[in-house]
Amino acid sequence: MAENEELTGPVSQEDIEAAEKYKNEANECFKKQHYNNAIELYSKAIEKNPKNAIYYGNRSISNLKLENFGYALSDATKAICLDKTYIKAYYRRAAANMSLGKYKQALMDFQYVTKVRPNDKDAKLKYNECNKIVMKIAFEKAIAVEKKEVNIADSINLDSITIEDEYVGPSLEDGKVTLKFVTELMKFYENQKKLHKKYAYKILIDVKAYLQKQPSLVDIKVDDDKKFTVCGDIHGQYYDLMNIFKLNGLPSESNPYLFNGDFVDRGSFSVECIFTLFSFKLLYPDHFFMSRGNHETLDMNRVYGFRGEVTSKYSSQMADLFTEVYHWLPLAHCINSRVLVMHGGLFSKDDITLDDIRKVERNREPPEDGIMCELLWSDPQPMEGRSPSRRGVGCQFGPDVTAAFLKTNKLDYVIRSHEVKNDGYEVAHDGMCITVFSAPNYCDTMGNLGAFITMNGKDLKPNFTKYEAVPHPDVKAMAYANSVLSMLY
Repeated sequence: MAENEELTGPVSQEDIEAAEKYKNEANECFKKQHYNNAIELYSKAIEKNPKNAIYYGNRSISNLKLENFGYALSDATKAICLDKTYIKAYYRRAAANMSLGKYKQALMDFQYVTKVRPNDKDAKLKYNECNKIVMKIAFEKAIAVEKKEVNIADSINLDSITIEDEYVGPSLEDGKVTLKFVTELMKFYENQKKLHKKYAYKILIDVKAYLQKQPSLVDIKVDDDKKFTVCGDIHGQYYDLMNIFKLNGLPSESNPYLFNGDFVDRGSFSVECIFTLFSFKLLYPDHFFMSRGNHETLDMNRVYGFRGEVTSKYSSQMADLFTEVYHWLPLAHCINSRVLVMHGGLFSKDDITLDDIRKVERNREPPEDGIMCELLWSDPQPMEGRSPSRRGVGCQFGPDVTAAFLKTNKLDYVIRSHEVKNDGYEVAHDGMCITVFSAPNYCDTMGNLGAFITMNGKDLKPNFTKYEAVPHPDVKAMAYANSVLSMLY
């Protein structure tokens, strides 16, 4: 953040009044969910009066809404430095730390609030909920040593799972996904029905077996006269996923797709999304592709709802199996050796090659830095060079970084997702870096359009289709998310 936030010297009455005016304007933008505008105005307020903790606290919650967890953490910490009695700042710092999977740090803030406000029932509730997560993770780590050699996919006995007579949903044919199965499944899901767990487990086991044989960077060949579609984040918005297929046709050998990560979390129909996508992957393995996103990870699934949704609809064992499967999702795809597609972005180091991506050992949770982390988490920035990530993970990279990477690897441009865009897409870095985001009205609150990209194999020129959100059953976004996080936002 570029503004001057030094705390030296007195603040004039004129600046104090100007800062309050900016803050009030920012508050109105926040109420309208115009979070970027709110951040700009809170920043102006801070420039005028850098000694007011509330401005930092308000900017922190705005950054949380935009998933800028690194900035949110920094602002909340600044607010606490200015006013140690400003309780909201502790909650916002805790929310940022939880969003980054730093539960122990979040717990310390809750603990502090309960000490200074021993009779505050809300503070005690948040502390207890966060403490449960910390204790659960500690328990999981303790038993992980014993379970280290256990492969969940191999431990499931499908023959022992009985299909009840009253089940009337779609069925695999000879244990295989067919077009009939997928079309019946999509209609079944639209009617809010649940796939039988035997078929659900079989799909996961088969998808894992297939993905294990794939490289970390998958090469895709698109013929000159063929269309290819790239979709961005879906985030559990099943009915919007169905709308994409309505607008652009069902996946098939003549209508191939790449879904670029973040299939799950936040939206409350993540189970329906992921089983539909995995079914198409099994049906058309050479014409349907899926990249790993930063939300195909254990920490994100714990907080943002997918793990809770799977446990609610099926079991914690199936949630564990999903984690196992996600470890094998490819990290990037290269179309006709000319367009690289990854969920997040480029790298903190120069001279990274496609071969470096191919060599990444991906069967794990993402590390906190390095190629795998940055493929899932990084974001472009308009200025040249690199900056620390506003998310607190990965990096931000400028047009010069993109140009150098493309030149090194003889590529035309990159496609990435990972960020909400008002129009569902954004073309940046002189056309060399394209963002596509396919979840309209993200989290039922953002009001953005969704988009997908189509191109033909000959020129790979990106064409953009925008669309609005469609109605969905009355299950709100974040319905399965960790309860303490929903209390904090």
